[in-house]
Amino acid sequence: MQHFKTLSAYLEYLELPRPEHPMFSVFSALGEGFLPCPKESSPPITNDCYSISLKKIVKGDLTYGRTKYDFTNGALFFIAPRQVIQWDESVVFEQKGFSINFHEDFLKGTDLAHQIKKYGFFSYSANEALHLSPKEEKQTESIVENIDMEYQNNHDEFSKDIIISQLSTLLKYANRFYERQFLNRKELSNDLLERFNQQLENYFDSGQLQENGIPSIEQIADKLSVSQRYLSDTLKKETGKTSIEHLQLYLIDEAKNILLNPNKTVSEVAYELGFEYPPYFSRLFKKKEGISPTEYREKYKMN
Repeated sequence: MQHFKTLSAYLEYLELPRPEHPMFSVFSALGEGFLPCPKESSPPITNDCYSISLKKIVKGDLTYGRTKYDFTNGALFFIAPRQVIQWDESVVFEQKGFSINFHEDFLKGTDLAHQIKKYGFFSYSANEALHLSPKEEKQTESIVENIDMEYQNNHDEFSKDIIISQLSTLLKYANRFYERQFLNRKELSNDLLERFNQQLENYFDSGQLQENGIPSIEQIADKLSVSQRYLSDTLKKETGKTSIEHLQLYLIDEAKNILLNPNKTVSEVAYELGFEYPPYFSRLFKKKEGISPTEYREKYKMN
């Protein structure tokens, strides 16, 4: 897989103009004019850059889970360094909006270098893009106009600090808008939880637990056609618990049933549930239930 270590090499591959700054680039077409067109398709590639772009689709479909969404309004896409990306000519975007690309080293020595890693949406898939309302779109565009203005000016000792400050503001707004998107899609969030539990039930019933051990969140997310981070964030917003916590609760519920069989030791119960180390199972059980597996068995043992 081809990997690009510099911003210039990445933009050259995309067939886009060279950046004004070796580690930072802005393409903006919020008013007059159009964005430069990147190459129509690409096999999987990676690079060392962050990308933030606002686009509107005019042909083709992007999906959220199993549901299609129109892009009458803009959608924000976020890409993190070393995230695999690819595209083909089936999806056509209107050449309006903006595209910000910057090398991860551009943030070195700043607070944003640490803060940016906390934003889960950089790990979301294309079908989990942030769909903006007209008001949100205007707020976003206003920030980008400030960034672009600073980018186009002659760079001085203040330029980088100003740009990074505006980038930080843009990401904070994006985080707020994602919160709104989760709330507005509550029905889909509920559906996602139901499908998450159904996947676990299918996995247990098929005997894969004994063969392959406890499934990873990545495996479950892949079955649900969403990214691992988006799955966890959606469930967290909806239920207050992450995907890992839901998986653990499912395992504990299964454990409660098996523990009532007096012929099985606690270790055998742990192995049956896919735990490699019985002490870890016992610690997890006590953490979630407040009592050990042995104490639970004694408390609820069948006469």
